[in-house]
Amino acid sequence: MEAHKPAVSGAVYGVILNDRDSLGRMGAALADAPYKGVPKAPVLYIKPAGTVVGSGAVVSLPAGESAVEVGATLGIVFGQGAARLAPEAVPAAIAGYVVVADLSLPHVSYYRPAIREKCFDGACPVGSRVVPAAEVGDLASISLRTYVDGSLVHTRSLADLVRDVPTLVADVSEFMTLRRGDTLLVGVTWQAAQARTGSRVRVEADRVGSVEFEIAAGEGAA
Repeated sequence: MEAHKPAVSGAVYGVILNDRDSLGRMGAALADAPYKGVPKAPVLYIKPAGTVVGSGAVVSLPAGESAVEVGATLGIVFGQGAARLAPEAVPAAIAGYVVVADLSLPHVSYYRPAIREKCFDGACPVGSRVVPAAEVGDLASISLRTYVDGSLVHTRSLADLVRDVPTLVADVSEFMTLRRGDTLLVGVTWQAAQARTGSRVRVEADRVGSVEFEIAAGEGAA
């Protein structure tokens, strides 16, 4: 598998609980402490620079780990700064979209910072091309598919987003500035499909492209 340079270079921010399927499957757990309800604002985390790799990468899991969740998603790549934008102003700030596999070590609860689980080296494989927004069109018509060793293991539709792109960016830019070159992921499925060490994974999206990578055992892994 040939390795490619990732199409993004700025900060990468992730979002959880931005799809109706995840909210529905979490059910009553959303009412548990400490949050006691559905999020009233986007719930963000960061994918540090060391997590970002290109298509064709070999991703080594942390020692002792043998499986990883593959969060198929799209990244919104910004062509200009975005601060306190109204939804109708958001499209002008977007350079385009890129396919991303937001990897996480399997974990049960969202109610603590999942730094080890989401921020290990290579945990953010990114496609090789940012596709202009005009070529992508309506995100609600896009499906994302995850393949492990050639078998389709998960499909999701972006029609399921709780906050569409204009609303998501407007809400995030209300309290933080997104800079030119930054990427904001539209969200991942809770407890996404898993791949194990030795697997080849491919995530593809209609009209946007794909990203491929291999999962390997880390040094010292059992």
